[in-house]
Amino acid sequence: MAKVNDIVRFLNATGGGRISRIEAGIAYVEDADGFEQPVLLRECVVVDESKPKATAYDRPLVPPKSKEQKPTAAPKPAALDMPVVETEEGDTLNVLLAYEPRELKHLNTTTYYAYLVNDSNYFLYVTYMTRGDNADGLWRTRFHGIVEPNMQVLLDEFAHDALPDMSRVAVQYAAFKADRDFKLKNPALVEHRLDTTKFYKIHCFHDNEYFDSPVLALDIVRNDRPARMLTVDSGELERAMQQKRAVDRPVRKPVERREKRKGEIIECDLHIGELVDTTAGMSNADMLNYQLDKFREVMNANVKHAGTRIVFIHGKGEGVLRKALLDELRRKYPRCEAQDASFREYGFGATLVKIH
Repeated sequence: MAKVNDIVRFLNATGGGRISRIEAGIAYVEDADGFEQPVLLRECVVVDESKPKATAYDRPLVPPKSKEQKPTAAPKPAALDMPVVETEEGDTLNVLLAYEPRELKHLNTTTYYAYLVNDSNYFLYVTYMTRGDNADGLWRTRFHGIVEPNMQVLLDEFAHDALPDMSRVAVQYAAFKADRDFKLKNPALVEHRLDTTKFYKIHCFHDNEYFDSPVLALDIVRNDRPARMLTVDSGELERAMQQKRAVDRPVRKPVERREKRKGEIIECDLHIGELVDTTAGMSNADMLNYQLDKFREVMNANVKHAGTRIVFIHGKGEGVLRKALLDELRRKYPRCEAQDASFREYGFGATLVKIH
């Protein structure tokens, strides 16, 4: 079997050279001009396993040092060499983790994309990890690397069979700038419990300012404040980092804020399970007040936008939450009109609010 630095010829094509590296069964063969060509390892025939005295294929990885030679700085990663266009509000960290179905109307069969949105002027060194409830506390690293400022990066693509290993997700990051002065940002580790049943429910995917199609979004950092900061055992994190996983080069594209289109419906799911991770210690009154606070937050953010339509998904139940919403509308938002939302899309448990 061929190995790095062997001189090879191609079995099914003309040419050959020295193997500079091998990745996932692919040999990268460097020709006499210094160009690399990817070839299946099994299609390489070894010509000479010993290192030749002097050939065009031989290039020392580390040049010999002379007495006069001065030490040079290590080369910077390619991501740090790209020009950065800073925005006025970009010195405040805003980072989002989002899951986008490839086919929204076929949630039972589709695959999903995991994206990280870096809406800031900072480079982020990011580690994205997941684990299942039955993983004995061990994590799996699915992505690690540098995410450029104001960029949206594809972290992973996965199918339904990966969901049992994703009941918890975590993002660890450190922020910095290259070749310019900046204010320090504290590194953080943010962990979320992910209800994987949401991947089967179309109403759990919502419009987002960074995406053209609905996504399931989790805040990592909002206005410099991490969503949650957890302290974990360093040995546990080290073991997770050592998990090897072959990944393709991440797909990157600039962050774009999508403007809301006129007449577009805003959805707000008020089920308590969608708003909090656990209701332990909460009374029925506590849960109702929490749901009403979310209702007021959405209404106050949109009440000045005439023509806006908002669907509040509250479920059928005993009608307590729906009655409380209608009472709030009559007392605090007299310019708004309420009616039952589309039965075809939401069933019995949703109310449509029109802002005039």
